[in-house]
Amino acid sequence: MPIQKRCTVVGMTRLNPTTYWMVLEVGKMVEELGLRAGQFLHVACGEGNLLRRPISVALAYPDEPEDTAALIFEVKGEGTRWLSRRQAGDQVDVIGPLGNGFAVEQGGRYLLVGGGIGVPPLLGYGECFQKNAVAVLGFRSADRVILADRFQACCEEVYLCTDDGSAGRHGFVDAQVRDILEKDQSFTAVLACGPRPMLKNVAAAAAEFGVPCQVSMEERMACGVGACLGCAIQMADGTMKHVCKDGPVFDAEEVDWNV
Repeated sequence: MPIQKRCTVVGMTRLNPTTYWMVLEVGKMVEELGLRAGQFLHVACGEGNLLRRPISVALAYPDEPEDTAALIFEVKGEGTRWLSRRQAGDQVDVIGPLGNGFAVEQGGRYLLVGGGIGVPPLLGYGECFQKNAVAVLGFRSADRVILADRFQACCEEVYLCTDDGSAGRHGFVDAQVRDILEKDQSFTAVLACGPRPMLKNVAAAAAEFGVPCQVSMEERMACGVGACLGCAIQMADGTMKHVCKDGPVFDAEEVDWNV
């Protein structure tokens, strides 16, 4: 059951010119409500902005006196710009936990595939599964790369891709995913988060090699709790589901990729 709470900022770090790492004290959301990476918090970004911003949880820890959650977000407009100016000791109004994270099992081996701001929600899974995880991280260019060092510290292998070739492999992540799965289909599942075109291509690659795939969908949200139709997407069986309530994580085979 999500709750609304004023959370204290305990840290704000700038990762690149447009991306920030914010750590919040979130009461007992982790210990009592099960907040975990891949879910999201709906954050109020200033009194003048009516719509909250959904920000994925990268890491969540039970702690004392309050649990903590790390949110990594990109400045895209007035609301996230306001949020980036918060400092330690400031408070922000959040609703959470919201949505569903990836379905994983102890002892599993996972291929983590992230694109841009879709990379942070996978960090908690990389740190949880340690050397049983391989990560493929995609960015537009070298100056946009974030968290590569954190993934390298915990994952078996990390592959970096950039659209312009300025860091790592030149090209999109799905080509790297195909190369990996061609040699190794022993992964329990592919866990992917990023723009819809990227997810569609990664899902196709996973299906080609018979590896289960879960995708975390990115959609604009209004209410965040399934009461409106702002984030509805079409499923392969013709039904509609809400990204905020039924997702953001879906089995890739559930999604209608052709709409």
